[in-house]
Amino acid sequence: MIPILYETLAILSNNHEYRLQNLAVAKQGMEKIQGVNDYLKSVDYKGYLSGALKGGKNSSETGYVDDLEMEKEKGEDVKASSNTTSSETQAKFPFLKNDGSLNVDYFYQFKDHDEKKSKFRTTMDNNRLYADTMLQKISEPKVNNLKRPAKDPKQYQLANATFMSLVRNSEVDGIIKAIQQVEEKFNSKFHYPWTFINDADFSSEFKEKVKSHISGEAHFVKIPNELWRKPSNVDKAKEKEGIKYMLDNDVGYADMESYHNMCRFYSGNFFNLPHLQQFKYYWRVEPETKYFCSIDYDVFKFMQDNNKSYGFNINVYDGPDTIRTLWNTTVDFIKQHPQYLNRNGAYDWLLEDMQNPDKNEKSSYSTCHFWSNFEIADMDFFRSEAYTEWFKYLDQAGGFYYERWGDAPVHAIGLGLFEDKSKIHWFRDIGYEHFPFFNCPNSDKCDGRCDAGKFVPWSNLNAENCMGNWIKYGLSDDEKAMF
Repeated sequence: MIPILYETLAILSNNHEYRLQNLAVAKQGMEKIQGVNDYLKSVDYKGYLSGALKGGKNSSETGYVDDLEMEKEKGEDVKASSNTTSSETQAKFPFLKNDGSLNVDYFYQFKDHDEKKSKFRTTMDNNRLYADTMLQKISEPKVNNLKRPAKDPKQYQLANATFMSLVRNSEVDGIIKAIQQVEEKFNSKFHYPWTFINDADFSSEFKEKVKSHISGEAHFVKIPNELWRKPSNVDKAKEKEGIKYMLDNDVGYADMESYHNMCRFYSGNFFNLPHLQQFKYYWRVEPETKYFCSIDYDVFKFMQDNNKSYGFNINVYDGPDTIRTLWNTTVDFIKQHPQYLNRNGAYDWLLEDMQNPDKNEKSSYSTCHFWSNFEIADMDFFRSEAYTEWFKYLDQAGGFYYERWGDAPVHAIGLGLFEDKSKIHWFRDIGYEHFPFFNCPNSDKCDGRCDAGKFVPWSNLNAENCMGNWIKYGLSDDEKAMF
C-alpha cells in the first residue's frame, strides 16, 4: 500500500523529487579515515598556501585568504617554509597537494568516520540519533540575547528582513494558508514585511486577498526577464538530450522550462532582485506549508546577534538523476579557486557515503541538502564573491537545463564549502511540514498537530533523512548547547 501511495504522489516538492530506495545491505569494507574537520581545527596556515592562493581576494567569509592577508600585513614571506616538508603540508591540508594545488581525489574518496557498517545499520543508527535528539524537551535557543516583541509594535526596531514567497496567482489559497500560520505563530507579534515574487504580474484579486491576512507591509514584485528566463548560452541539443534522460528516469518536471527557471532563479538570482537589495535577511515561505509551534522571539535578530548566516529545519538526500554532474562541476571550479574553501566547512556532511552509497555513485557526493522551502538566511552570504563566482561558473555549465540542478543542493554545497558550519543553524524549535517531511520538536509551544520526532509518514522513507549525519558532523558545540 505504501509504495503505491508513494508512486502515485511521486513525492514531488516545489523543488525536489524523492524516489523509494531499497534498504539493501551495502558492501562492507569501507576504510575508516579521519575527517577534514579534525585536521583543520588545529591547523597553522602559515607558509603552506603558496601557489594555491595566488591572485586570491580577501572576503569576510573566505577560509584561507584571511590568514594569507595577515601574513602579508606582517611583511612575512607567504611561500612554503624551508622547514616544512611536503608530507607535513599534505597532512595539515588533506585537500591540497604538496605544491599547494587542489587535491581533487580528496573530494571523491572521503568516507564515513564510523566503523564499517551496512547501509541498513547506518540508516538505523542515524535515524535513532535523530529521534533521540528530537524527543529531547526544548523551548527556545538557550542564548541570553533573544529579542521579545514590544508592547507597542511602533516602538520595536525591526531587523533588516522580509518574508519572501515566489508564488503564482493561482496559488493564492495555498499561500494564504501558510501566511495565516506564520502570522499566528510569529509575525503578529513583530509585523515584518512580506515580499511576493512572480514572473508574471500579480492580479488585483491576489493582492487584496493576501494583504487582508498579513500584519506587516506587502510588496508585490515582478521578476525581470533577465533574472528569470533561460540564458542564451544553453545548447538546445544538449538540453533535449538531458530532458530525454530525465524523462526516461522518471525525473519530475524534466520538460517544464518554468521549473528549471525557478531552480536557477532561487539558486543564484533572487537576492539580486532590485527590491530585495534593501534587505539583509529573508524567511522563505511556500504555499501549503504548515507551522506548528509558537515563536516568541525575533528569529531575524537571533540570526543577527548570534552570527548565523543560514537557518534550516529539514535536511534530506536528493535524487541523484537530477544532479549527476553538479559536484564534478563544482570540483572543477574549486580547482581554480581553492582560496574560497572555508577551513571549517561541512565537508564530512557533504561527502558522507554510507547511508545512501548508491546516490554517491551517481552524483559523486552524498546529495545531502537543507530543504530550502524553509530557510531563514542572510542574503549577504549569497552575494559574497565566493558564492557569486561559483554560481556564474555553474550557470555557464548549463546544468540547470541539461539536468535539473535545484536550489536546495546548490545552496547546500555552497554553504558546505564556502561558509563556516558554525554559522548554519538548525531551527529545531520551529515545527514545520512540507509534505511529506516534518520537523516536529518536543515542545510545549507546539499545538499538538505534529507528533514529536516525526520525520515522514512512512518508515520506508527514513533513509532519506540526512539529519543524523548533520548532528554527527555539522553541529558545533555551541549549536548543541543552544537547546
